[in-house]
Amino acid sequence: MTTFVLFGIFFITILMGIPVAFAVGLAALGAVIYAGIPIFVVFQRMFGGVDSFSLLAIPFFVFMGHVMNTGGIARRIVGLANIFVGWVRGGLAAVNVLDSMFFAGISGSAVADTTSIGAMIIPMMIESGYERNFTVAITITSSVIGLIIPPSNSMILYSFVSGGVSIAGLFAAGIIPGILVGIGLMLVVLIVSAKRGYPRHPIPPLREALKIVREALLSLVIAVVIVGGILGGVFTATEAAVFGVVYAIILTMFVYKEMTWKDLPAVMLKTIETTAIVIFLIATSTAFSYVMAAEQVPKTLSTFLLSISSNKYVILFIINILLLLVGMVMDMSPAILIFTPILLPIVTELGMSSIQFGIMILVNLCIGLVTPPVGSVLFVGLSLGQTTIPKLLKPLLMFILPIFIVLLMVTYIEPVTMALPKLLYGR
Repeated sequence: MTTFVLFGIFFITILMGIPVAFAVGLAALGAVIYAGIPIFVVFQRMFGGVDSFSLLAIPFFVFMGHVMNTGGIARRIVGLANIFVGWVRGGLAAVNVLDSMFFAGISGSAVADTTSIGAMIIPMMIESGYERNFTVAITITSSVIGLIIPPSNSMILYSFVSGGVSIAGLFAAGIIPGILVGIGLMLVVLIVSAKRGYPRHPIPPLREALKIVREALLSLVIAVVIVGGILGGVFTATEAAVFGVVYAIILTMFVYKEMTWKDLPAVMLKTIETTAIVIFLIATSTAFSYVMAAEQVPKTLSTFLLSISSNKYVILFIINILLLLVGMVMDMSPAILIFTPILLPIVTELGMSSIQFGIMILVNLCIGLVTPPVGSVLFVGLSLGQTTIPKLLKPLLMFILPIFIVLLMVTYIEPVTMALPKLLYGR
């Protein structure tokens, strides 16, 4: 009965419009009161849940992303991508995808990608003759690459809630799926652009091109150092994030000179706001997970799924459907925090690596970010592109298809995620 109280309070408070972090906390509090457990246990679990050195990486990565967004990084990455793919038919749409792949190695945030690059490239594409809803659809779907290609705050969050799965292993596992998503989206872009006759874009003169490459490479260095340093064991994710902040400040303030000391307070305030939400959500979710574990929810669900079928592939398909539905009604962070403790024991029992499942859950929830009714990236794109969900639906489905294909590859073809971790770490 405690389980019904837990989930009942959670869903009722969500339907009432209460923020997810508070809904999770109230559900945990109501459940322990009903079960007769001392209330202080909830607060004890909340404090213990955020008392982790690895979580320090999140505010530093968030800070780095805000500094990069303020300091003119997006414009330089757009210029670099244009040199590589701008000359093909539909070049600006292809640039949009490549931008997101480059930016993925810097920001680690789909919303940051959509906001910074989308604000710049959506008006450019519409002015160049691209259909508005096509433009918005490719912008928001390509932005989720930032959560799959490392560094990714969501990977750090999954590592924490899964009990310490290697962040370096997760980073390595996300590289190939992230690239495959980018290639899939690029193929759709090229096919549609050829049919609709979208324009090519001229390559800039050599001297200008060299300047663009030089400035953009200074931005991409940070991704190479951070990801390479973590994969190579040179430093932890937290140490890498601190390095990224220092490098980003030096680059944007003293090299590009597009951010000043006066901009720092606003950047810090944004970082504090974002971090406070995430940390409080982690705290309440830890208490929520404690109640689920006490009530043996993961074991009960595992028994139920295994009773449906003994076929591993069928169960994984059911889990994918569940996660896709969850992603449509819940944002990524709370979904990871709530459903990882429930589903990870099940897939582990099926023989799936916790690293492979980490990428599987991320790709699932990435699709949720661009689908109604609560997709945060979707609504940022709608605002930037000044369009509506009904008008966007058809082109959106066209671009979700390659992401779904990659999801199936991640789920059923182990080397897609595990080839690089095994090559680098033998696991």
